[in-house]
Amino acid sequence: MRTMIRDGMREAAIEGDHEPEPEPEPVPVEEPIETGRQQPDHPLAKITERTGRDPALLERWVSAIERKGQAVLVGPPGAGKSFLAHQLARHIVGGGDGFVQRLALHPGTTYEDFVQGYRPVLRKDGTTHWPLSRGRFYLFVEKALTRRGRCVLILEEMQRADVGTVLGELVHLLEARDEPMPLAAGEAPFVLPSNVRIIGTMSQADPRRPATDHVLRRRFAYLRVAPDPETLRRFHARTGFPVDGLLAVIARADALIRDPDRALGVSYFLRDDLADTIEDVWRFEVEPMLESLLADRPADAARLRWDAVRHRILG
Repeated sequence: MRTMIRDGMREAAIEGDHEPEPEPEPVPVEEPIETGRQQPDHPLAKITERTGRDPALLERWVSAIERKGQAVLVGPPGAGKSFLAHQLARHIVGGGDGFVQRLALHPGTTYEDFVQGYRPVLRKDGTTHWPLSRGRFYLFVEKALTRRGRCVLILEEMQRADVGTVLGELVHLLEARDEPMPLAAGEAPFVLPSNVRIIGTMSQADPRRPATDHVLRRRFAYLRVAPDPETLRRFHARTGFPVDGLLAVIARADALIRDPDRALGVSYFLRDDLADTIEDVWRFEVEPMLESLLADRPADAARLRWDAVRHRILG
């Protein structure tokens, strides 16, 4: 049945064209696998070890993704959303023959890029024709139809794109898995299979948050990824790095920023070699972010420069 659906979708994408559609560019897959090959298990305990996140909370998040089919990790920059999305995706596909693919959205992402549409192609004779070309999500779904296990698409930086326009009629298919629906172009209906999961990331500090935010909230589970001091404590319990001074400085920075959506994330400091790299991490990664967040208060930013906080952090 899936083979018939997949072949029908593919034939419709090129039907009516006298010239074959150019071979699409390779889709970037996070961990390429062969059809039928089983992915390794990635238990939640391993995610806790790598992120410091509470295992009970991780289990609830996975349940939300499974229940809804799609979720968005939301939080300030540096909270570890992208890394956590990949870890959760590996857990979801673990033990099955699925795959993980990542796609970064941006202001130039269109419906034609994501789903399908007529795109100009230059012929050898200099003329142009407009074949119906499959987009990244369409190609992802075609591949997912060949698998029995869960297949996860990670959508990075969702706030940067007009997601409602990019998704188009797929917004309705998120709640109607395995039900055919005609697309704006093409003959065969599109089917979103039940083995597809979508995990997005979204920064709440970005002023370009989508105008269709309410549409997403209706169809995506929203998982709040807040900077968690205990995450830092649990992570460095095994490295031996003393975090009390660092946490005090982070709390001071957040008090000066005065906006939880722009809080200083702890992902900067989730490093096994933090004892050796803390100065460079602070100078070259944290300070530029603080200068941006406190651009209207340079005196406060100066209070958080490395030379001003090193003794508090290192003790």
